[in-house]
Amino acid sequence: MTNAIDPWAALGDATRRSIFERIALRPRAVGELAAELPVSRPAVSQHLKVLKAAGLVTERAAGTRRIYQVDPTGVDALRGELDRFWSKALANFKQLAEHPDENPDGGNS
Repeated sequence: MTNAIDPWAALGDATRRSIFERIALRPRAVGELAAELPVSRPAVSQHLKVLKAAGLVTERAAGTRRIYQVDPTGVDALRGELDRFWSKALANFKQLAEHPDENPDGGNS
């Protein structure tokens, strides 16, 4: 499944990141999030819509409220990207540390 919105771009907004961090602690309703943040309920709803489209949160009905929680699949995908990046960075560092004479910029950093 392809996300309609890039998850990294979705988390690039400070308010969305703050909402995501709160939901990561425990599932929450829009009203609860809005009470904790300096933004309106409609703004929180729009941010949650983006996070949902990015595959980072899911929602479920609880009476008349919608409860939002972190989508583990989306978070696992982000972690996988970070792990690949980190593995490549470590491999490159190891290569440079073991073979400094092969530094592409000639060692003039």
